[in-house]
Amino acid sequence: MEIAILDLTRACAMGASLFAASAVASPDTGTRENTGLKYWQWDEGGISVLIEQRLPDQTRAFFLARGFTSEAANVIGDGCVFKMDVRNPAATGSVIEYDLTQWQVIVDDEREPMMLKDQWDEKWRAMDLPSPPRIAFRWALLPIRQKLNPGDYNWGMSAFGFPAGARFDLEFTWLQNGERRSGTFRDLECAPDVESLETREAEL
Repeated sequence: MEIAILDLTRACAMGASLFAASAVASPDTGTRENTGLKYWQWDEGGISVLIEQRLPDQTRAFFLARGFTSEAANVIGDGCVFKMDVRNPAATGSVIEYDLTQWQVIVDDEREPMMLKDQWDEKWRAMDLPSPPRIAFRWALLPIRQKLNPGDYNWGMSAFGFPAGARFDLEFTWLQNGERRSGTFRDLECAPDVESLETREAEL
């Protein structure tokens, strides 16, 4: 009887451990007080990912200053651009690798890859955008693949091609010390095409 009870206790402990390893985390989300823009923050599985809205006018101004035509700046400004920050928060030991080609955008249960540098570059070539602004655009985006040692991070823009106010999920994957992990940002929202709180307050 004692052996049976001990085995049952071990089984329950193992089950709890397995459940914890497969538990689905929920990203932290909120609104920046100074801008009114929304953000989503994931801190689980040895990786930290921040996704933060950018207003269309912010993006238009950024790329106009880097040689974009008004037409091209409007295309990317209307393209649902977020700031994305990926970090390895570990102090020692853990190595993180991500590959944006493996990340999936989900809308109405339909999956598709993210729009990455090459797809956007096709648009710019079709619009006869010169090489210097195209290069500036590629450098502004979050790198497609990266290996992050403890304490390393990188950030950049990611453009999803949806209209202002659109909502979607983003399933993302990474490797932690070679072990594949995944998570999902649910109900990401493209920023509205309005002025920021900072601009409105400055005009008052």
